[in-house]
This record gives sequence, C-alpha cells and structure tokens, in this order.
Amino acid sequence: MLIVDTHCHAGHSWFEPVELLLHQMNTNGVDRAVLIQHGGTYDNTYLLECARRFPGRFVVVAIVDYTQPDAPQTLERWASEGIVGVRLPPGARSPGQDPLAIWRKASELGLLVSSLGGLDGFASDEFSSLVGQFPDMPIIVEHMAGVGPGAQPPYAQFKKAMALANHPNTYLKVGGLGEISTRPPVLLPEFRFDDTPPLIEMAYDAFGPRRMMWGSDYPPVSGREGYRNALQGVMGHAAFAREIDREWVMGKTAVEVFRLDK
Repeated sequence: MLIVDTHCHAGHSWFEPVELLLHQMNTNGVDRAVLIQHGGTYDNTYLLECARRFPGRFVVVAIVDYTQPDAPQTLERWASEGIVGVRLPPGARSPGQDPLAIWRKASELGLLVSSLGGLDGFASDEFSSLVGQFPDMPIIVEHMAGVGPGAQPPYAQFKKAMALANHPNTYLKVGGLGEISTRPPVLLPEFRFDDTPPLIEMAYDAFGPRRMMWGSDYPPVSGREGYRNALQGVMGHAAFAREIDREWVMGKTAVEVFRLDK
C-alpha cells in the first residue's frame, strides 16, 4: 500500500531539517510527503530545495503574505518554481478592490489550497460561500477542521464544519489520534488514549475515504503520540476497517489531489 504523509514541516530555523523527516518516513514505510510551510515564513526556498534534493519524495505547499498588494504576483513566482499549493486560512483576504484576489490567483494557477484554521472559521457560512466560488480548485481542510481534544457532544460546530463536504472540491486531513484525544496522565507500557471522541467516524460519514487523507503533523506530533503511533492510529482506526478505505486515506486520495502520479 502506498503511504503519503500530507502534512509535514521542515526548516533550517524552526522545526527539523528534512533529513530527520526522511528518517521517520523510511523507518515507517512512508513513500512520499507534502512539505507544508509553517506560519510566518514567506521564503519557501528551503522546502523547494528539499523537493529537488530528494526527487520523488516531496511536493511543496507554500505560504505567501496575502496582506501585501503584490501577493498574487509573488504566488505566481513560487508557482513557477514548482509549488503545488498555497496555505491560506479561511479568513484570508487580499487588500484592494478584490478581497479574494489571492484565492482567485491560486485557482488561475492550477494550485490547491491547504487551509489552516479554527473550528469556528471552518464552520462559518462565509467560508462555505467562499469555497463555493472556486469549484474547480481543491481546498483541503487541515487538522480535522481544528476541532482539537476536549470536544463534547453534540459537536454542533464540528458537524457544521463537516458540511463543507457538500462542496465536491473539499478534502479533509486526518492527523494522529493525539490531535483529537485526551492524553493519559500516565503513559503506561501499552499505547492507548483514554478518551477519543467519534470525530473520525463523523468525518468519514461526511467526506468518505476518497476525500480524506492522513497527515502526521511532523515534527509537532513528536510531542503528542509520536510519528509511528500517528500513522498506525489512523491506519488501524475502526472507521477504515475496509482495506480499500485505508488505501484511499493513507495514499490514493493524496496521489489524486496533489497529482503525485505526474
């Protein structure tokens, strides 16, 4: 089974150099990964260098400062250097007469958007309306729509965020169980979480496996359950009991969305 990690960070200042990510990937049988630029960094050179140094292993999702008037032109320049997408929060708006200029430019360039935000932003009618204006551009909701641990029934905001699945161009990233589970106060020899709400099951019902993708969130995941457990926790989750579902969530969805077969 092809495994693609759709959410990794690397850097020569914050986070770890890409070689440490490669070690995790090679140790755990992960074939390819998406390098996601971390917030506040607008120079995507290092990530593109990583993709060139290790051909066939990485693609890059960049960040641009969308508050700048020349952000669309900057995005075009990064696209010419090989990025496959841009990271934008749900509330990203451009200055000037067209507040959606950065979204529009991403769509014109054939890029995808990987969207980082909180649950309220993803659950908002405003974001749903925005998504509907770009039906041909893949928009990926990161980190299970930002739900986080401690979610309580009836999960009203999460359910509203899951309604984004009504837009056929939306996809959902599923991290390790540590993103949504309460960490045990004592880490016993046998790995487990004491409380994992049924959020993955709800996401499955909304998006289905062909629009879900695993992303480890390395290296922050190292402070939760660790890379291996993040991989195995999703791969072995009851929601993905069917082998064909696991194949989509762990790799095939990413191959289609990130065009990894080209």
